[in-house]
Amino acid sequence: MTAGASGLAVVAAAALDQLIGDPRWSPHPVVLMGSMIGFLRSWVEALARERPWALRLGGVLITVIVVGGSGLLGWGVERIALQDETWMAWLGRLLLVLGLASALAARSLRQSVLAVVQALPTPPDNDLTAARHRLSWIVGRDVTQLNEAEILRAAAESASENAVDGVFAPLFWMLLGAGLWQINSSCPGPLALAWGFKAASTLDSMLGYRNGSLRWLGTAGARLDDLLTWLPCRLVMLTLPLISRPWRQLFALVGAAERDGSKDPSPNAGRSEAIYAHCLGISLGGRNRYGSRWVDKPLIAAGQPAPQRSSIPVILKRTDQLELLWIAFAVAFAVALAAMAQ
Repeated sequence: MTAGASGLAVVAAAALDQLIGDPRWSPHPVVLMGSMIGFLRSWVEALARERPWALRLGGVLITVIVVGGSGLLGWGVERIALQDETWMAWLGRLLLVLGLASALAARSLRQSVLAVVQALPTPPDNDLTAARHRLSWIVGRDVTQLNEAEILRAAAESASENAVDGVFAPLFWMLLGAGLWQINSSCPGPLALAWGFKAASTLDSMLGYRNGSLRWLGTAGARLDDLLTWLPCRLVMLTLPLISRPWRQLFALVGAAERDGSKDPSPNAGRSEAIYAHCLGISLGGRNRYGSRWVDKPLIAAGQPAPQRSSIPVILKRTDQLELLWIAFAVAFAVALAAMAQ
Protein backbone atom coordinates (compact mmCIF):
# COMPACT_ATOMS: atom_id res chain seq x y z
CA MET A 1 0.00 0.00 0.00
CA THR A 2 1.38 3.38 -1.00
CA ALA A 3 0.82 6.57 0.92
CA GLY A 4 -1.18 7.80 -2.08
CA ALA A 5 -3.72 5.04 -1.50
CA SER A 6 -4.65 6.46 1.92
CA GLY A 7 -7.33 8.60 0.29
CA LEU A 8 -8.97 5.47 -1.08
CA ALA A 9 -8.92 4.00 2.42
CA VAL A 10 -10.79 7.05 3.73
CA VAL A 11 -13.37 6.80 0.93
CA ALA A 12 -13.83 3.08 1.61
CA ALA A 13 -14.22 3.75 5.34
CA ALA A 14 -16.87 6.43 4.77
CA ALA A 15 -18.79 4.07 2.47
CA LEU A 16 -18.50 1.23 5.00
CA ASP A 17 -19.78 3.48 7.79
CA GLN A 18 -22.77 4.48 5.68
CA LEU A 19 -23.52 0.84 4.81
CA ILE A 20 -23.17 -0.95 8.15
CA GLY A 21 -22.43 1.69 10.79
CA ASP A 22 -21.38 0.20 14.14
CA PRO A 23 -22.77 -3.35 14.44
CA ARG A 24 -23.44 -4.25 18.07
CA TRP A 25 -21.67 -7.59 17.65
CA SER A 26 -18.43 -5.90 16.56
CA PRO A 27 -15.84 -4.70 19.12
CA HIS A 28 -15.47 -0.93 18.95
CA PRO A 29 -12.30 1.08 19.70
CA VAL A 30 -14.31 3.68 21.63
CA VAL A 31 -15.34 0.98 24.10
CA LEU A 32 -11.67 0.25 24.76
CA MET A 33 -10.98 3.96 25.13
CA GLY A 34 -13.87 4.28 27.57
CA SER A 35 -12.65 1.34 29.65
CA MET A 36 -9.18 2.85 29.86
CA ILE A 37 -10.60 6.22 30.87
CA GLY A 38 -12.72 4.61 33.59
CA PHE A 39 -9.75 2.69 34.97
CA LEU A 40 -7.47 5.74 34.97
CA ARG A 41 -10.17 7.92 36.52
CA SER A 42 -10.56 5.54 39.48
CA TRP A 43 -6.79 5.41 39.94
CA VAL A 44 -6.33 9.20 39.77
CA GLU A 45 -9.26 9.97 42.09
CA ALA A 46 -7.94 7.50 44.67
CA LEU A 47 -4.53 9.21 44.64
CA ALA A 48 -5.64 12.84 44.27
CA ARG A 49 -8.56 12.60 46.69
CA GLU A 50 -10.27 16.03 46.67
CA ARG A 51 -7.26 18.22 45.91
CA PRO A 52 -8.07 20.34 42.82
CA TRP A 53 -4.46 20.74 41.69
CA ALA A 54 -3.87 16.99 41.89
CA LEU A 55 -7.09 16.26 40.01
CA ARG A 56 -6.14 18.73 37.27
CA LEU A 57 -2.70 17.13 36.98
CA GLY A 58 -4.32 13.71 36.90
CA GLY A 59 -6.66 14.87 34.15
CA VAL A 60 -3.70 15.96 32.06
CA LEU A 61 -2.05 12.58 32.65
CA ILE A 62 -5.22 10.71 31.61
CA THR A 63 -5.49 12.84 28.49
CA VAL A 64 -1.89 12.22 27.47
CA ILE A 65 -2.15 8.47 28.04
CA VAL A 66 -5.50 7.94 26.33
CA VAL A 67 -5.06 10.30 23.38
CA GLY A 68 -1.40 9.44 22.88
CA GLY A 69 -2.04 5.72 23.27
CA SER A 70 -4.93 5.77 20.80
CA GLY A 71 -2.87 7.68 18.27
CA LEU A 72 0.08 5.31 18.68
CA LEU A 73 -2.17 2.28 18.22
CA GLY A 74 -3.51 3.77 15.00
CA TRP A 75 0.01 4.59 13.86
CA GLY A 76 1.01 0.97 14.49
CA VAL A 77 -1.80 -0.31 12.27
CA GLU A 78 -0.66 2.16 9.61
CA ARG A 79 2.90 0.82 9.77
CA ILE A 80 1.60 -2.67 9.06
CA ALA A 81 -0.61 -1.46 6.20
CA LEU A 82 2.33 0.31 4.54
CA GLN A 83 4.48 -2.81 4.37
CA ASP A 84 5.30 -4.58 1.12
CA GLU A 85 2.84 -7.06 -0.34
CA THR A 86 2.55 -9.64 2.43
CA TRP A 87 -0.42 -11.17 4.20
CA MET A 88 0.37 -8.96 7.18
CA ALA A 89 0.17 -5.89 4.96
CA TRP A 90 -3.25 -6.93 3.64
CA LEU A 91 -4.44 -7.56 7.18
CA GLY A 92 -3.16 -4.11 8.14
CA ARG A 93 -5.06 -2.53 5.25
CA LEU A 94 -8.25 -4.25 6.27
CA LEU A 95 -7.77 -3.10 9.87
CA LEU A 96 -6.99 0.40 8.59
CA VAL A 97 -10.30 0.69 6.73
CA LEU A 98 -12.26 -0.87 9.60
CA GLY A 99 -10.54 1.43 12.09
CA LEU A 100 -11.29 4.51 10.02
CA ALA A 101 -14.92 3.45 9.64
CA SER A 102 -15.17 3.03 13.42
CA ALA A 103 -14.19 6.70 13.85
CA LEU A 104 -17.19 7.85 11.78
CA ALA A 105 -20.77 7.81 13.02
CA ALA A 106 -22.97 8.91 10.12
CA ARG A 107 -25.15 5.79 10.01
CA SER A 108 -25.40 5.35 13.79
CA LEU A 109 -26.33 9.03 14.18
CA ARG A 110 -29.01 8.70 11.53
CA GLN A 111 -30.44 5.52 13.06
CA SER A 112 -30.51 6.84 16.62
CA VAL A 113 -32.13 10.16 15.73
CA LEU A 114 -34.68 8.68 13.34
CA ALA A 115 -35.59 6.13 16.01
CA VAL A 116 -36.84 9.02 18.17
CA VAL A 117 -39.05 10.39 15.41
CA GLN A 118 -40.36 6.96 14.48
CA ALA A 119 -41.31 6.34 18.13
CA LEU A 120 -43.54 9.42 18.25
CA PRO A 121 -47.23 8.45 18.49
CA THR A 122 -49.81 9.04 15.82
CA PRO A 123 -53.19 10.52 16.79
CA PRO A 124 -55.30 9.70 18.70
CA ASP A 125 -52.45 8.03 20.63
CA ASN A 126 -50.51 10.58 22.70
CA ASP A 127 -48.18 8.32 24.68
CA LEU A 128 -44.64 9.78 24.38
CA THR A 129 -42.96 7.19 26.61
CA ALA A 130 -41.20 5.34 23.78
CA ALA A 131 -39.97 8.53 22.10
CA ARG A 132 -38.66 9.91 25.40
CA HIS A 133 -36.87 6.63 26.06
CA ARG A 134 -35.19 6.65 22.65
CA LEU A 135 -34.26 10.30 23.10
CA SER A 136 -32.61 9.58 26.47
CA TRP A 137 -30.03 7.46 24.62
CA ILE A 138 -28.66 10.44 22.69
CA VAL A 139 -29.10 13.53 24.91
CA GLY A 140 -28.02 14.43 28.43
CA ARG A 141 -31.06 16.50 29.39
CA ASP A 142 -33.95 15.22 31.47
CA VAL A 143 -36.54 13.88 29.02
CA THR A 144 -39.23 12.63 31.40
CA GLN A 145 -41.57 15.60 31.00
CA LEU A 146 -40.86 16.66 27.41
CA ASN A 147 -43.78 17.19 25.06
CA GLU A 148 -43.57 16.39 21.33
CA ALA A 149 -42.28 19.83 20.32
CA GLU A 150 -39.50 19.63 22.92
CA ILE A 151 -38.61 16.09 21.84
CA LEU A 152 -38.30 17.24 18.24
CA ARG A 153 -36.15 20.20 19.26
CA ALA A 154 -33.86 17.93 21.26
CA ALA A 155 -33.59 15.50 18.34
CA ALA A 156 -32.79 18.33 15.91
CA GLU A 157 -30.15 19.77 18.25
CA SER A 158 -28.57 16.35 18.73
CA ALA A 159 -28.53 15.66 14.98
CA SER A 160 -26.87 18.99 14.19
CA GLU A 161 -24.36 19.06 17.05
CA ASN A 162 -23.31 15.43 16.67
CA ALA A 163 -22.89 15.81 12.93
CA VAL A 164 -19.75 17.80 13.72
CA ASP A 165 -18.58 15.63 16.62
CA GLY A 166 -19.36 12.28 15.03
CA VAL A 167 -18.84 12.84 11.32
CA PHE A 168 -17.04 15.98 10.19
CA ALA A 169 -14.40 16.37 12.90
CA PRO A 170 -13.10 12.77 12.58
CA LEU A 171 -13.38 13.03 8.79
CA PHE A 172 -11.32 16.23 8.84
CA TRP A 173 -8.56 14.61 10.87
CA MET A 174 -8.38 11.49 8.74
CA LEU A 175 -8.26 13.58 5.57
CA LEU A 176 -5.48 15.65 7.12
CA GLY A 177 -3.64 12.43 8.00
CA ALA A 178 -4.02 11.20 4.43
CA GLY A 179 -2.52 14.47 3.29
CA LEU A 180 0.43 14.09 5.65
CA TRP A 181 1.09 10.65 4.16
CA GLN A 182 1.35 12.28 0.75
CA ILE A 183 4.19 14.40 2.12
CA ASN A 184 5.94 11.73 4.18
CA SER A 185 4.64 8.22 4.77
CA SER A 186 6.43 8.04 8.12
CA CYS A 187 4.16 10.78 9.51
CA PRO A 188 1.09 9.89 11.56
CA GLY A 189 -1.62 9.10 9.04
CA PRO A 190 -5.42 9.06 8.88
CA LEU A 191 -6.01 6.41 11.53
CA ALA A 192 -3.57 7.85 14.06
CA LEU A 193 -5.17 11.29 13.85
CA ALA A 194 -8.75 9.99 13.72
CA TRP A 195 -8.31 7.75 16.75
CA GLY A 196 -6.50 10.53 18.60
CA PHE A 197 -9.50 12.76 18.00
CA LYS A 198 -11.98 10.04 19.04
CA ALA A 199 -10.04 9.56 22.27
CA ALA A 200 -10.31 13.29 23.05
CA SER A 201 -14.01 13.25 22.19
CA THR A 202 -14.58 10.23 24.44
CA LEU A 203 -12.73 11.94 27.27
CA ASP A 204 -14.99 14.96 26.93
CA SER A 205 -18.17 12.86 26.88
CA MET A 206 -17.11 10.88 29.98
CA LEU A 207 -15.30 13.47 32.07
CA GLY A 208 -16.31 16.86 30.64
CA TYR A 209 -18.81 17.80 33.35
CA ARG A 210 -18.71 20.61 35.89
CA ASN A 211 -19.72 18.69 38.97
CA GLY A 212 -17.82 16.89 41.70
CA SER A 213 -14.22 15.99 40.98
CA LEU A 214 -14.85 16.28 37.23
CA ARG A 215 -14.71 20.08 37.54
CA TRP A 216 -10.94 19.62 37.63
CA LEU A 217 -10.36 16.10 36.36
CA GLY A 218 -12.12 16.61 33.03
CA THR A 219 -10.71 20.01 32.14
CA ALA A 220 -7.78 18.86 30.02
CA GLY A 221 -9.80 16.44 27.92
CA ALA A 222 -12.63 18.93 27.38
CA ARG A 223 -10.23 21.69 26.32
CA LEU A 224 -8.43 19.37 23.91
CA ASP A 225 -11.72 18.24 22.38
CA ASP A 226 -12.77 21.88 21.92
CA LEU A 227 -9.45 22.63 20.23
CA LEU A 228 -9.57 19.63 17.87
CA THR A 229 -13.18 20.37 16.89
CA TRP A 230 -12.69 24.13 16.38
CA LEU A 231 -11.57 24.11 12.74
CA PRO A 232 -13.86 21.30 11.50
CA CYS A 233 -16.83 23.14 13.03
CA ARG A 234 -15.95 26.35 11.17
CA LEU A 235 -15.51 24.42 7.93
CA VAL A 236 -19.02 22.99 8.39
CA MET A 237 -20.28 26.55 8.85
CA LEU A 238 -18.65 27.56 5.57
CA THR A 239 -19.70 24.53 3.51
CA LEU A 240 -23.18 23.52 4.72
CA PRO A 241 -24.82 26.54 3.00
CA LEU A 242 -23.34 25.33 -0.31
CA ILE A 243 -25.67 22.31 -0.38
CA SER A 244 -28.60 23.95 1.42
CA ARG A 245 -29.24 27.42 0.00
CA PRO A 246 -28.30 29.55 -3.04
CA TRP A 247 -24.59 30.36 -2.85
CA ARG A 248 -25.22 34.10 -2.76
CA GLN A 249 -26.65 33.62 0.75
CA LEU A 250 -23.43 32.05 2.06
CA PHE A 251 -22.03 35.04 3.94
CA ALA A 252 -25.40 36.03 5.40
CA LEU A 253 -25.99 32.48 6.70
CA VAL A 254 -22.51 32.17 8.17
CA GLY A 255 -22.82 35.58 9.80
CA ALA A 256 -26.19 34.72 11.33
CA ALA A 257 -24.89 31.37 12.59
CA GLU A 258 -21.85 33.03 14.14
CA ARG A 259 -24.01 35.67 15.81
CA ASP A 260 -26.34 33.11 17.38
CA GLY A 261 -23.84 30.30 17.97
CA SER A 262 -21.27 32.48 19.71
CA LYS A 263 -23.72 33.03 22.58
CA ASP A 264 -23.37 29.38 23.60
CA PRO A 265 -20.69 28.66 26.25
CA SER A 266 -19.28 25.92 24.01
CA PRO A 267 -17.01 27.23 21.24
CA ASN A 268 -18.40 24.63 18.83
CA ALA A 269 -21.78 23.15 19.84
CA GLY A 270 -23.77 26.36 19.48
CA ARG A 271 -22.24 27.16 16.12
CA SER A 272 -22.90 23.70 14.69
CA GLU A 273 -26.55 23.91 15.78
CA ALA A 274 -26.81 27.46 14.47
CA ILE A 275 -25.60 26.78 10.94
CA TYR A 276 -28.03 23.88 10.58
CA ALA A 277 -30.89 25.96 12.01
CA HIS A 278 -30.29 28.89 9.66
CA CYS A 279 -29.74 26.69 6.60
CA LEU A 280 -32.95 24.72 7.26
CA GLY A 281 -35.03 27.64 8.54
CA ILE A 282 -35.86 26.24 11.98
CA SER A 283 -35.43 27.63 15.49
CA LEU A 284 -33.43 25.86 18.20
CA GLY A 285 -32.38 26.55 21.78
CA GLY A 286 -34.43 27.20 24.88
CA ARG A 287 -34.79 25.84 28.37
CA ASN A 288 -33.44 22.39 29.27
CA ARG A 289 -33.41 20.52 32.56
CA TYR A 290 -30.40 18.50 33.68
CA GLY A 291 -31.40 16.64 36.82
CA SER A 292 -32.55 19.33 39.24
CA ARG A 293 -30.80 22.13 37.34
CA TRP A 294 -32.40 24.27 34.64
CA VAL A 295 -30.25 25.71 31.84
CA ASP A 296 -31.43 28.37 29.41
CA LYS A 297 -29.70 27.74 26.08
CA PRO A 298 -29.38 30.72 23.73
CA LEU A 299 -32.15 31.00 21.15
CA ILE A 300 -31.00 30.21 17.61
CA ALA A 301 -32.77 31.54 14.51
CA ALA A 302 -35.47 33.10 16.67
CA GLY A 303 -38.59 33.82 14.65
CA GLN A 304 -38.22 30.71 12.51
CA PRO A 305 -40.69 27.84 13.04
CA ALA A 306 -39.90 25.09 15.53
CA PRO A 307 -38.63 21.76 14.14
CA GLN A 308 -41.34 19.47 12.77
CA ARG A 309 -41.21 15.73 12.27
CA SER A 310 -40.19 16.36 8.66
CA SER A 311 -37.25 18.55 9.76
CA ILE A 312 -35.19 15.71 11.24
CA PRO A 313 -34.73 13.65 8.05
CA VAL A 314 -33.71 16.84 6.23
CA ILE A 315 -30.96 17.56 8.79
CA LEU A 316 -29.65 14.01 8.38
CA LYS A 317 -29.85 14.22 4.59
CA ARG A 318 -27.84 17.45 4.57
CA THR A 319 -25.20 15.76 6.76
CA ASP A 320 -24.85 12.89 4.28
CA GLN A 321 -24.67 15.30 1.35
CA LEU A 322 -22.05 17.44 3.05
CA GLU A 323 -19.93 14.40 3.91
CA LEU A 324 -19.96 13.45 0.23
CA LEU A 325 -19.02 17.01 -0.73
CA TRP A 326 -16.05 17.03 1.66
CA ILE A 327 -14.77 13.74 0.26
CA ALA A 328 -15.24 14.96 -3.30
CA PHE A 329 -13.32 18.16 -2.52
CA ALA A 330 -10.50 16.13 -0.93
CA VAL A 331 -10.26 13.72 -3.88
CA ALA A 332 -10.27 16.58 -6.38
CA PHE A 333 -7.57 18.38 -4.42
CA ALA A 334 -5.39 15.24 -4.26
CA VAL A 335 -5.80 14.63 -8.00
CA ALA A 336 -4.86 18.23 -8.75
CA LEU A 337 -1.74 18.00 -6.59
CA ALA A 338 -0.73 14.73 -8.26
CA ALA A 339 -1.16 16.30 -11.69
CA MET A 340 0.95 19.29 -10.71
CA ALA A 341 3.70 17.02 -9.40
CA GLN A 342 4.07 15.23 -12.74
